[in-house]
Amino acid sequence: MIKFAPQKKISRERMYDIVRAPVITEKSTMVSEHSQVVFKVPLDATKPEIKQAIEGLFEVKVAAVNTLRVKGKTKRFRGIPGRRSDTKKAVVTLAEGHQIDITSGL
Repeated sequence: MIKFAPQKKISRERMYDIVRAPVITEKSTMVSEHSQVVFKVPLDATKPEIKQAIEGLFEVKVAAVNTLRVKGKTKRFRGIPGRRSDTKKAVVTLAEGHQIDITSGL
């Protein structure tokens, strides 16, 4: 039998730190038809923390959280090579009957 550690409650301040911004792209708009929303999150955010933050801030029920790390590109600026920062995205699947209007803000 697998036992899971009880989840720690995160503070309201940490919730706002976790949900940085919605990702508004053509692809993220297409997945919104399947009751999914995409957010930028910090690299150290975990799936349980992201779930708690979305449920706490938007008052919805989250069914699943999938995350992906996007490695920063190497770019040139005035001939000098530089590197963009790594980012992390969270694809949040909402439970049946719940939705988030990301255009209205918090």
